[in-house]
Amino acid sequence: MASSGVSTLQKPLKKAKLTFRLPYFTNWGQSILVSGSDPAIGAWNVKQGLVLRPSHEGSELIWRGTISVNCDFNCAYRYYVVDDSRNVLRWEAGQPHNVSLPDNVAVGAMVEVWDLWQTASEALFFRSAFKDVIFHGGSFSDPGISPGSIQSSCNYSHEQDFVNVQFKIVCPRIEGSTSVFVTGSSLTLGNWVVKDAVKSACTGDFTWQADCLFRRDEFPIKYPFKISDGDAKHFPTVNNLPVTNKFELHQREGGRGGEGRGEGGGAEGGGSESLVYHIGTYKYCQKDKAGNLLLEVGHNRELPIDPTPEKNHVLIVASDGTFREMPWRGAGAAVPMFSVRSKDDLGVGEFLDLKLLVDWAVQSGFHLVQLLPVNDTSVHGMWWDSYPYSSLSVFALHPLYLRVQALSKDIPQEIQQEILKAKERLDLKDVDYEATMASKLSLARKIFLLEKETFLASSSFQKFFAENEEWLKPYAAFCFLRDFFETSDHTQWGRFGHFSKEKLEKIISKDAVHYDLVCFQYYIQFHLHLQLSEAAAYARKKRVVLKGDLPIGVDRHSVDTWVYPNLFRMNTSTGAPPDYFDKNGQNWGFPTYNWEEMSKDNYAWWRSRLTQMAKYFTAYRIDHILGFFRIWELPEQAITGLVGKFRPSIPLSQEELEHEGIWDFDRLTRPYIRQEALQDKFGTLWTVIASTFLSKYKENFYEFKEDCNTEKKMVAKLKSSAEKSMWSDKEDMIKQGLFNLLKDVVLIRDSEDTRKFYPRFNLEDTSSFKDLDDHSKNVLRGKYDDYYFHRQENLWRQNALKTLPVLLNSSDMLACGEDLGLIPSCVHPVMQELGLIGLRIQRMPSEPDLEFGIPSKYDYMTVCAPSCHDCSTLRAWWEEDEERRYRFYKTFLGSDEVPPPRCVPSIAYFIIHQHVDAPSMWAIFPLQDLLALKEEYTKRPAAEETINDPTNPKHYWRYRLHVTVETLLADNELKTAIRDLVVNSGRSCPPIEGADTKPDGNLVLGSSVEKKPVENGNTRVSLLATA
Repeated sequence: MASSGVSTLQKPLKKAKLTFRLPYFTNWGQSILVSGSDPAIGAWNVKQGLVLRPSHEGSELIWRGTISVNCDFNCAYRYYVVDDSRNVLRWEAGQPHNVSLPDNVAVGAMVEVWDLWQTASEALFFRSAFKDVIFHGGSFSDPGISPGSIQSSCNYSHEQDFVNVQFKIVCPRIEGSTSVFVTGSSLTLGNWVVKDAVKSACTGDFTWQADCLFRRDEFPIKYPFKISDGDAKHFPTVNNLPVTNKFELHQREGGRGGEGRGEGGGAEGGGSESLVYHIGTYKYCQKDKAGNLLLEVGHNRELPIDPTPEKNHVLIVASDGTFREMPWRGAGAAVPMFSVRSKDDLGVGEFLDLKLLVDWAVQSGFHLVQLLPVNDTSVHGMWWDSYPYSSLSVFALHPLYLRVQALSKDIPQEIQQEILKAKERLDLKDVDYEATMASKLSLARKIFLLEKETFLASSSFQKFFAENEEWLKPYAAFCFLRDFFETSDHTQWGRFGHFSKEKLEKIISKDAVHYDLVCFQYYIQFHLHLQLSEAAAYARKKRVVLKGDLPIGVDRHSVDTWVYPNLFRMNTSTGAPPDYFDKNGQNWGFPTYNWEEMSKDNYAWWRSRLTQMAKYFTAYRIDHILGFFRIWELPEQAITGLVGKFRPSIPLSQEELEHEGIWDFDRLTRPYIRQEALQDKFGTLWTVIASTFLSKYKENFYEFKEDCNTEKKMVAKLKSSAEKSMWSDKEDMIKQGLFNLLKDVVLIRDSEDTRKFYPRFNLEDTSSFKDLDDHSKNVLRGKYDDYYFHRQENLWRQNALKTLPVLLNSSDMLACGEDLGLIPSCVHPVMQELGLIGLRIQRMPSEPDLEFGIPSKYDYMTVCAPSCHDCSTLRAWWEEDEERRYRFYKTFLGSDEVPPPRCVPSIAYFIIHQHVDAPSMWAIFPLQDLLALKEEYTKRPAAEETINDPTNPKHYWRYRLHVTVETLLADNELKTAIRDLVVNSGRSCPPIEGADTKPDGNLVLGSSVEKKPVENGNTRVSLLATA
């Protein structure tokens, strides 16, 4: 039979008109663009996306764009802010939007998608800390509903007198067995009667959808969303509108007009007509399983439609963003892993102790436990390795936190006895790092040798090895070579100093005589993984967020610098300029990052690092987040942290300085050493010092000799000089004097481009600057101000926007940034844009005109705390400065009385109360500060509770709690006091299985806490009675 030509023709595609609508205020020269998965809007190529056009509607700037699409159109998409060249300036946070046209949409139909810009702060509640832990599986979906589609139960209409509306709302904080309704002023939405409201269905990812058919004469529609657990109910009303509490009743009787989305901001005035759609600020009513209702806070939503039938709207997708609730707030406790003390530990806190700590956190009302870094730091094989921010490997866990008793169920009796003896020997006031590490590794090695064959053949180890071999094999090889060569400095390893995969495979070969030593490292890491995973799973089950710490650097002699030397600038060192922590600046010794090289594979090393971290933690602290904007870079030969420069930064060019009359660059960059200065600093020793370390280059002026012209060279010469006996009792004074002479410069010459310069930090303090003429001083002051506070801002902003989103998108952990120190003005806007939570420490206010931060004025997107690991504890801070203590007492208690010289429990209670009441999303307290609430825990000298001294680069990190976690768990009085503080502040608390609660939600833990009221002119607080 002959074929018909008609059969080869394609049917004409059915087309509909799709309009995107977004309210958003842009700056001049900026536009809104939508791009997504469909080629019609660029197939995720922003340059090919749809640029929207703006128009003013009432008080809003509305962006619209229309395209012709197939009637079976289904697409994910995002909105972007772009410049005239379509370069992306900003993009939405969170998951992409999604639109899917209904199966029976008519040809030529007009579909409008009404979206809201998704902010980073809204997207936070989809991070694992909330989604998987705190809200613990609140999302549930109806398998019969696909996201973006019209429900089959909807009476879909093509008639011009009707409009189909799809309501979409995101409810990340929803509890199980909860329903979501849409109710409003129209008949279709029930005229505010909940039993007649439209019920939504969950489509997954905490998104709820309801589909309705409206007559055009019902528009405009104003509606809130309701959440209900049980039977639908009717709200009490004023002026025919629902009221859910007494606050709203007050608003209804005399409130202001509402604001809506789209055209018109709602009526204004005081009559019943003007208030007919208003919803008061206190609209929400938290419901429980008995069917109580929770109504959205804020103004009514509006859906205005042109009622004329000529406007052929068939479907409106009202994508209403996030369900509006009162801001969620939580609390937590912070403690280093090594500081925890338990009945089972061997001289140091261990990962399995976290289960007890989580139990205590839950009963104290805390949703979070924060740790310092827990990666392996075994670089030197001595107590220097107690510094938790100097990683040997950013992937390996620290053997220090291993519980030896949990390695096997069949530990021989003699080894069990060794463990008991080690427990007694290591049960000290502070951590003995070296003895603890030696004991644990010795015991673990004995157990490993007994079961190595079974271990290596086990399926659980094989699975672990397969998932982690990319970092595990280099780590094990490095540890073997470190021990073999007795140094982690891989430049001293001969031919093994340069990493290659071929060399690696030889080192870890099963045929190697040292194979057992390699496998021992596998064994330790495997069990550390099991133990931390067990603790992390327990925390998630109890709805407690485990928060880790991401160090800004890695040790110079680490696995990472051995395997990836191209990712680091090994001739440099990382630190911080002078700030609150150290007036002389800090030098941490880490090499700075080669960001240009890292960008070539889209920062794969960072992405792997965050992926690994997310196996255990659901939140993390970004150490020194300023380093992702710019880092304080020092020469590798530096020991102190003052004479550095920011990287990246725009230097001062020789041309611009010469244009301003600055020309003697040798004078400005050479240490300014005069004979008078030598005599002042070194007294009678000055001639010996001069002859040993210096050369005279002109009358009364000296310069350093080649063998001592850096700080590291000076230290070496001080130790080896033949004249050292002359200053042996004054070596520290001599060293400091020489360091100060070396720093006496005005400009620092760029080591890679000699025509570029950087102003020395605090250059006006140098004698070199003080001896300049007035014109040079004025020019250099201006250049200093420009370099440090103006010219870098855009560069640093762009640098952060390249790197930080990679970190944030590498995992779904909740990210918090440590933004203390010298803060560029670009930092906080970028953190806000990316949804990064900042840190506020009361004694380090971000406002330059304040001595003490005011917790009640903190931003929501912050963590607030009275202290942190890098400063003294609350008790020590209170006691170390009498005049400051007076000022604090006067400022916050309004009292001229003499404050107590000790931080008694009533003072600790007042300050902690300030912080739990703060607007900050999180209030996280060092455990030492919480122990200050009870007199019996304050017997130890306050200064001994300090974790770190940033002014001492060789500080011994060894603080241990003087009370076990088991003791804290048994202390109902302290737990009740803390939980009462948290609950009464309105912060969320994790539930406790099987616990009785009082009507206000407080836990009944045991004996009541005696409290006594203390009043002054402005404040009345409850203070925990002192013993």
